[in-house]
Amino acid sequence: MEKVKGLKIGKLPTGKKNCITDVADVRVGHVTLDFPLDADGEEAACTGVTAILPHGGNIFKKKVTAASYVLNGFGKSTGLVQVNELGVLESPIMLTNTFGVPAVTQGTLEYMLKQNPEIGETTGTINIVVGECNDSHLNSIRQFPVQSKHAVEAILKAAADKAEEGAVGAGKGMICFGFKGGIGTSSRVIKLDKFGVQYTIGCLVLSNFGKEEEFLTDTYAGLTETLQQGLTETSDGSIIIILATDAPLSDRQLLRVIKRCGIGLGRTGSNVSHGSGDIVIGFSTAKSIPHDSESHYETYKLLREDHFIFNQLFVAAAEATEEAILHSLLQAETTKGRKGRIVHQYSNRKEGS
Repeated sequence: MEKVKGLKIGKLPTGKKNCITDVADVRVGHVTLDFPLDADGEEAACTGVTAILPHGGNIFKKKVTAASYVLNGFGKSTGLVQVNELGVLESPIMLTNTFGVPAVTQGTLEYMLKQNPEIGETTGTINIVVGECNDSHLNSIRQFPVQSKHAVEAILKAAADKAEEGAVGAGKGMICFGFKGGIGTSSRVIKLDKFGVQYTIGCLVLSNFGKEEEFLTDTYAGLTETLQQGLTETSDGSIIIILATDAPLSDRQLLRVIKRCGIGLGRTGSNVSHGSGDIVIGFSTAKSIPHDSESHYETYKLLREDHFIFNQLFVAAAEATEEAILHSLLQAETTKGRKGRIVHQYSNRKEGS
C-alpha cells in the first residue's frame, strides 16, 4: 500500500516498510470476510481475522517477553491475565470482532495443539491471546460469520511483508472517527551510532473508536476536509494496539513502554470513552525463552532505564501508535455492510498531490 501523501508524524525515522514487520521476523496475516448472509442482503459478513506472529518459529517452544496494558477495560479479550503474570507470549496475537473471540480462540488453539502434540499431555496448557472490537454496525455479528478455520487461515497467511491496511482482516467492519477504520501500522527506528546498534518499534492497530468531531484534523498537515459526512450515531468504540520491538526489555520495562501508546492515541482525539475497550499488547523479540530447559536460571541483557535511549523508546511508541491510527483511517475504503449501511472513507490526499 502506498504511503499517505503529506503525512509526517513526529521526528523519529520510520523503518523501510513503515510497518510492524520492520521488527525482524514479525509476521502479519489477514482473512477478510465480505459477503451476504441472506438473499435480501439484510444480513452480511463484513468482518475478519488478523494474526500477528512475533516470529516464524514455534511460538510455544520459543516464547517472547510480553506485557499488556488496559487504558479502559470495556473489552472481551482473552489471555491477558497470564501474559501479565508470567511476562511471556506463547501464541500468535489474534484480532477479530467481539463475538468472534470464541471461534478465533478455538481455531488458534487447534493450530497450536497440532504444532505441539505435548500440550496437555506431557507439558502444561497454552495461553491463547485474542483481542476484539465491536463491528456490529456493518457486520452481522449475531450470525457468527467468523469460524475457527479463519483463525488458522490467518496464521498460515502471516508474512513478513508490509501488512495490508484499512478495511482488511479484523478491520473490515470497523469505524474510526465516524469514517471507515480498521487496520493501521507504522514503525520507528532508534539509532545508537556510538555503539553501532539500532532498535525498531513497530505498531499495528485495530481502530474502532471516536466521533467525527473528536478527530483533531487541524494538527495534521496534508489532510483535506472530507466531502463525506461521518456517522453521527456511533458507539464509544474500541482500539487494540499491538506494539513490537527488538529492543532488549524485561516485561516490566516493556509495560512502561507500551503505556506511552496511549499518548499517541490521545493525540488523534480519543478521550478513552466509557464504553471503549482500549488495550495495548506488547512484545520484545530480543530474546526467545525456551519452553523446555534444564537450567534453573535465565540470562538477560537489558537496556538501562536511565540511558537516553529509553526515553527514545517512549517517543517511538507514541509516534508509531499515532501514525498507525491515522493509517487505519486514511487507507480504508468506503465499505457497504449489513442492511445496506455504508461507511465512507476519509479524504486522504492533498488537492493536486
